[in-house]
Amino acid sequence: MAIQISNTPTIAGHEITLHLGIARGSTVRARNVARDIFAGLKNIVGGEISEYTQLLADSREEAMQRMLIDAQRLGADAVVNVRFTTSNVMQGAAEILAYGTAVKLK
Repeated sequence: MAIQISNTPTIAGHEITLHLGIARGSTVRARNVARDIFAGLKNIVGGEISEYTQLLADSREEAMQRMLIDAQRLGADAVVNVRFTTSNVMQGAAEILAYGTAVKLK
């Protein structure tokens, strides 16, 4: 059975029997020159900077997959209260962190 993920404190139709701790996964991503050039041009004319949108979407997915691996290591059936956070690590690089409570279900 795949590990279930929820941004709420419960999983519908299931009872949480044990809290196993925090499951987390992160990635640090940096911008690249080619994306910065296109982003700079779009910044002049306005609109969505799709290069960064895709970079962040890929980063969130990678952080979530790493969180699931951590939850598996803890023996979880699900991760509840899942959240994402971002922080700058250095100029042009940011960490994306996915975290939640790993739980066992009945």
